[in-house]
Amino acid sequence: MMRRREFITLLGGAAAAWPLAARAQQPAMPVIGFLGSASLEDRLRAFRQGLRDTGYVEGNNVAIEYRWAEGQNDRLPTLAANLVRIRVTVIATPDTPAALAAKAATTTIPIIFFTAANPVEIGLVANLARPGGNLTGVTTLGLEVGPKRLELLHELVPAATTMALLVNPTSLALSERTTRDLQTAARALGLKIHVLHASTEREIDSAFATFAQLRAGGLVIGPDAFFTSRAEELAALALRHRVPAIYQFREFVEAGGLMSYGTDLTDGNRLTGVYTGRILKGEKPADLPVQQSSKAELIINLKTARALGLTVPLPLIGRADEVIE
Repeated sequence: MMRRREFITLLGGAAAAWPLAARAQQPAMPVIGFLGSASLEDRLRAFRQGLRDTGYVEGNNVAIEYRWAEGQNDRLPTLAANLVRIRVTVIATPDTPAALAAKAATTTIPIIFFTAANPVEIGLVANLARPGGNLTGVTTLGLEVGPKRLELLHELVPAATTMALLVNPTSLALSERTTRDLQTAARALGLKIHVLHASTEREIDSAFATFAQLRAGGLVIGPDAFFTSRAEELAALALRHRVPAIYQFREFVEAGGLMSYGTDLTDGNRLTGVYTGRILKGEKPADLPVQQSSKAELIINLKTARALGLTVPLPLIGRADEVIE
C-alpha cells in the first residue's frame, strides 16, 4: 500500500512535470531572416507594422534574424547562405541585390522581396500574377520612372545641356537598366549625360567632385538601397556643391534634397511585412501575386531651390504632390 507521504511526493513531481511536457509540445517560434544591403530603420518600422497587421509581433510570437551587408553587396551571398543554414522560416529582403542573393541561396525557403526593378526581367519570378517557385513580393515604380526624373530635372533647369547620373556599380540589376534608360531619354531631350559610379562613401564624395568638373546642370540619383541609406548625406553634398538633384524617395527631399519622384517607400515595406505574415500563416509564395505600387509622387523642396538660386516653374509646382517650404 502506498503511504500518504509517498503519494503526495509523487503527485508533486507529476505536477512539476506537466508544464515541461506542455512546453515541449508547443511549436517553436517561427524565425524571419531579414537580409538587406543597408540598414534602414524606416524600412524596418514599416515592415514590422505589416507583420502586426497580420498578427505577428517581434519577440512575442515571431523572431527576426537580421543580416546587413552595410553597403558591401559582395557580402550578401554569404549572409544569405547563413540564413539558410540556420533554417529560418521565411526570408524577407528590402532591396534588389539582397533578393537576388537570397534566390541564389535557396529554392525551398519562402522569400518575400521588395524591389525597384522588374521582378520578371531580373529573374526573381516567372510571372507577376503567378510567381511560381518560392518567391513573391512587392515592386515599386523605381526603374520605370527613371526617365521621368530626368525630364523633371530638365524642366527645372531648361538651359542645361549636360546632366549626370549616379549609380551603384555593385548593383548591376539596377545600375545597368537605369543607365540604359536614361541615356535613351537624354538623347530624346537633346541632352548629354555623364554616368558617375559610387558604392562607398569615399566614392560618393569623389562623384560630387567629378560633377563639379563636368559643369553639368543637374544630377539624377539612381535607385539603390545604399543611396537611400545615405539620403541625408546625399542631400547635404548636393547643397554644398550646389547640385540640383532628384532622387526616388521623399526621404531625400525631407533631408534637404531638391526633388523626388517615385513611390512610397514606407507603404512598400509595410506590404512586404504583410506578405511575410501571410507566409507564416501557411500561404505559399507561388499563390501570392507580386504587388505593384502604381502611384508616383512628386515632392519639391522650395527652400533648397532658393538656396541653389533656382526658380521652380509654376506648372511644376502645380503638379507636385507636396511642396516643402
